[in-house]
Amino acid sequence: MDLSIVIPLYNERESLPDLYAWIERSLKDFSHEIIFVDDGSTDGSWEVISSLRAQSGNPVRGIRFRRNYGKSAALYEGFAAAEGDIVVTMDADLQDSPEEIPEMVRMIREEGYDLVSGWKQHRKDNALTKNLPSKLYNWTARKVTGIKLHDMNCGLKAYRKEVVKNIEVYGEMHRYIPYLAKNAGFGKIGEKPVHHQKRKYGVSKFGMDRFVNGFLDLMSLWFLSRFGGKPMHFFGTSGILMFLVGFVMTVCIVVTKLVHQAQGLKFRAVTDQPLFYLALVAVVLGVMLFLAGFIGEMISRSSEGRNNYQVADRL
Repeated sequence: MDLSIVIPLYNERESLPDLYAWIERSLKDFSHEIIFVDDGSTDGSWEVISSLRAQSGNPVRGIRFRRNYGKSAALYEGFAAAEGDIVVTMDADLQDSPEEIPEMVRMIREEGYDLVSGWKQHRKDNALTKNLPSKLYNWTARKVTGIKLHDMNCGLKAYRKEVVKNIEVYGEMHRYIPYLAKNAGFGKIGEKPVHHQKRKYGVSKFGMDRFVNGFLDLMSLWFLSRFGGKPMHFFGTSGILMFLVGFVMTVCIVVTKLVHQAQGLKFRAVTDQPLFYLALVAVVLGVMLFLAGFIGEMISRSSEGRNNYQVADRL
């Protein structure tokens, strides 16, 4: 099978028939399957999916959650079920155009990309609540991840099958699938400008809090990718530096007091100086950070996935 189209959705009943027809018109030259992942919809979306499956010529498959878990969970299940050589993800709100898919597939097949991400150059969203925050978010993501994508969170993406089978999407990490792919060894990541359309039915299911959550998730992912397998390198180094700062401050305070005392100069008792207590705090924090790194290292060494590596080929 050429393609698997994975479509996570939540309360998109009105859009599904139009989306299905649009996909079928656009992908008539490819053998494909469509996998709808219903993320706990309450508007009858599952009934529409069941109807499309009954009347479709190409395979239509459905996965239904008992409650709303989020887009990452939906993609995780969709990726697990996908059987096509190339896996395409797109949103169900009709803002992503299936007509972009053939060119993205060509880029993977002929240009050797592992992943091709859409770039909504001209967004049809509110400039204040969507466009400007999105530009800031993407600028931050580029700086942190080193991946030069203009639209990291675009729902329209195409992947080699090996990519989606070797990454784990969890929490709200769907925003950073290119970064997950890079960390898994799939570094050839491309971008294609795509047409973005106004929402035809319903309203967006995402609020402004996604930008704050997205930044926090990015920091978590960056930390785990850098230090997840070697926590002592971060906590141990930080702890030693903190301890040394506190120790040097303490020595300076004590030496200064002894010198002044020996010379008969006026001096303050060590315990009367606020800097002394700051130094003690630094020493204690340094010890705690070092112990945190030591405990993290023990947990990392005993985890089941400590030797899970991405092997490209064997001879």
